[in-house]
Amino acid sequence: MRETHTIKEKISQLSIILIPILVTQLGMFAMNFFDTIMSGKYSPADLAGVAIGSSLWVPVFTGLSGILLAVTPIVAQLIGGGKKGDVPHTVLQGVYAAIALSLMVMVMGGFILNPVLNGMNIDDEVRMIAKQYLIALSFGMIPLFIYNVLRSFIDALGMTRTTMFITLLSLPINVIFNYLLIFGKLGFPPLGGVGAGVASAITYWLITLIAFWVVHTKIPFSQYDVFGTMHKPDISKWKELFVIGVPIGLSIFFEVSIFSAVTLLMSNYDTFVIAAHQAAINFASFLYMIPLSISMALTIVVGFEVGANRLRDAKVYSWMGVGFALLLAGIYGVILLVFRSEIAFLYSDDAYVLELTAHFLLYAVFFQLSDAIQAPVQGALRGYKDVNITFMMALISYWVIGLPLGYFLANYTDFGPYGYWLGLTSGLTAGAITLSGRLLFIQKKYRKQYENF
Repeated sequence: MRETHTIKEKISQLSIILIPILVTQLGMFAMNFFDTIMSGKYSPADLAGVAIGSSLWVPVFTGLSGILLAVTPIVAQLIGGGKKGDVPHTVLQGVYAAIALSLMVMVMGGFILNPVLNGMNIDDEVRMIAKQYLIALSFGMIPLFIYNVLRSFIDALGMTRTTMFITLLSLPINVIFNYLLIFGKLGFPPLGGVGAGVASAITYWLITLIAFWVVHTKIPFSQYDVFGTMHKPDISKWKELFVIGVPIGLSIFFEVSIFSAVTLLMSNYDTFVIAAHQAAINFASFLYMIPLSISMALTIVVGFEVGANRLRDAKVYSWMGVGFALLLAGIYGVILLVFRSEIAFLYSDDAYVLELTAHFLLYAVFFQLSDAIQAPVQGALRGYKDVNITFMMALISYWVIGLPLGYFLANYTDFGPYGYWLGLTSGLTAGAITLSGRLLFIQKKYRKQYENF
């Protein structure tokens, strides 16, 4: 990355960082998508098992990997502040922390997986497939968490195109192993949905090895010689990572898990409503990759500028990102309004499901507008390393305001299942307002500190 002086230069630099992140996020989303649809081609039970396994795994993974995202603002500020010599130690300690986190998840999973699955009202076959899918996936957990650290390091240098290419390379690898292991091709045994878990684990190992090779041999990453000196685990550095990372991870977990909670509450409705809700949520999640990617890009550029004490540039980047997200949300909001019936047709041929899905997507328009503010603002705040108050705001917005309000509207008004979507939108709107106020406060606080200094 480099210092920018004009709005045009800032737009150019933000775009160079943002576009590969967006492609990367869509690629990661596509991996889960292929696991699901390819398992569905094997049998309905395998589809259900993989879907349940994924619903348990995704909130845990996104929350814990969010902790490791602390590497991005820390490294970005070190580079912006001209402290490049401290970067290798930070990244290596991040790798150690990733290994510790993954081992913790595996041990905890060994104790709670059976009770959680046994508590679900599902067929024994589906329960067994979900369990074996998650066990197979766990063999790739350590490299996946390490990859998230290496990816954060690469992205913090502004080289987001590199992680984009690694992710794009992982897609055909994942699809090929899915094909071989789910359906039993070229002499492999047909494993069904469990094969999707094995394929994902193999893919995680391969992309981590590729990322390690890139970091170790390719300029500019090799100049930092991250693995040149294998320092011992440094608890003080872990503390810095966790002080910043745990609130980030919890914020992400609370946002992602609320959708899982709503899906569970939707089980009180009939199959058609559940199917329509799932279809609409899936498409909304796809669109969320846009503000999420802008959020990740803002963490990098804002962290870089704050590290260099260019506070005006950090502020310009912050609101530029929010404005760009709102512009895009307005565009695809219009698309949702006009083509929501056609979008619904992508998920089902049933006339009633199509009607319900189109109705859910109408609520998604307002949902996306709120997301277009709160996600980029969170990314900017992470660039300032302001994460604790942000975490509390996310908790209150989603779980104190959004979910209870949605439950009330769904069960005590005529909105029915759409009440949950109104509740989610209200929670996201509350988050957008409070987080924007927090960003304004932090920018003012930093400016005063710099002036006094």
